[in-house]
Amino acid sequence: MAKLTKNQKEALSKFDRNGVYSLPEAAELVKKLNYAKFDASVDLDIRLGVDPRKANQMVRGVTTLPHGTGKTVRVLVLCGPEKEDEAKEAGADYVGLDEYVEKIKGGWTDVDVVITTPNVMPKVGALGRILGPRGLMPNPKAGTVTMDIGKAVADVKGGKIDFKVDKYGIIHAGIGKVSFEKEKLVENARELIQTILRLKPAASKGTYVRSVYLSSTMSPGIQVDTKSVSL
Repeated sequence: MAKLTKNQKEALSKFDRNGVYSLPEAAELVKKLNYAKFDASVDLDIRLGVDPRKANQMVRGVTTLPHGTGKTVRVLVLCGPEKEDEAKEAGADYVGLDEYVEKIKGGWTDVDVVITTPNVMPKVGALGRILGPRGLMPNPKAGTVTMDIGKAVADVKGGKIDFKVDKYGIIHAGIGKVSFEKEKLVENARELIQTILRLKPAASKGTYVRSVYLSSTMSPGIQVDTKSVSL
């Protein structure tokens, strides 16, 4: 563990691991408790009262964080020549088709998001066993299989994130960096949580949002009072 500063030690001494904090309090704490020497990511973990093994209880969606994620998102666009200029002008990092299909078959996956057009999905579909486990497979529901390539690239670069409940019923998502102002972290967190609340499956019974934790790469998890984030 990195050596703690006086302020970090003081923050840790006041932090109650069993405590429950409002979202603004948690955002302030996550900044104070970060002891990484780099600009660590801030993550939100939301445990839901769903059974993700049942199709009618799967929670998946997209949202655009008002202040972005703070991360540089590397975007690969797999498309025909007719869409290449549009992709490049929108800021895609890599644009092409066959050469990148071959690179991915060879094990290259050094990107954060893959966007493609419907007409080349047969070629992209063959990459499923490589892209799927890494969460990179383009999906129409996530807006990454589209003819509007320019908008899709701009959205992803501008803070659009794709989230999905895991097999334990938890959604994990990055909502910013510890360098963000507290208010920006709160607004990003609220945007994600409100989207998840709107996606509540009709088949979900009982308490929908079971718990919410905020943490950074190098901080303990801080429990957020679910009442402070509900609609």
